[in-house]
Amino acid sequence: MDTNKKGLIGRIRSLGWGFAAMLFIAGVLFWGGFNTAMEWTNREEFCISCHEMKDNVYQEYRNTIHASNRSGVRATCPDCHVPKEWGPKMIRKIQASNEVLHKVLGTIDTPEKFNAKRLELAKHEWDRMKKTDSRECRNCHNFGSFDYAEQGRRSSKMHQTGLNEGKTCIDCHKGIAHSLPEVEQAIGSPKEGATPEEFHPETPKPEAPKADKG
Repeated sequence: MDTNKKGLIGRIRSLGWGFAAMLFIAGVLFWGGFNTAMEWTNREEFCISCHEMKDNVYQEYRNTIHASNRSGVRATCPDCHVPKEWGPKMIRKIQASNEVLHKVLGTIDTPEKFNAKRLELAKHEWDRMKKTDSRECRNCHNFGSFDYAEQGRRSSKMHQTGLNEGKTCIDCHKGIAHSLPEVEQAIGSPKEGATPEEFHPETPKPEAPKADKG
């Protein structure tokens, strides 16, 4: 055996349990610091610490039932926009580094810039929620726990129809906590923005069976 290698192994062995304990403590401290940092960035106060969020979407959110209601149970920014599961949460945090870049670049640092990008930002979030089956909505709302008898007639009908058609929350519930982008108007000159169909897409109707030509 190489004498240098033998000497290294010997030194490690001589450290024994003390070295192992030091590694364990270092690991605990690292994980504790990492987890603390993750949770610190997962608070409403952190989300609105930049004026882009505080002056725009947060002001809209404050007037919604998610922010203030008779029971006092609130859904804050991370409840709706950050996954609770560890793996998806880490992926979302990594993706957020792109948002930090745009903060530095000043991409939406004025109300005018923000409104110009509102539709693009909204579509991005709608797409994300669609792909995850409205995962964050389902942290609080669950089709299987609905008491349809306690819902209004229209709500009960729409929820049961959505369930039967395999729809997810975001298919219908856009603009719940934030203002919707401007949509094209049926009368007068169209405004720039999304069409109503983008907010509530139609469900494709099944094709009628073709008649036999025999």
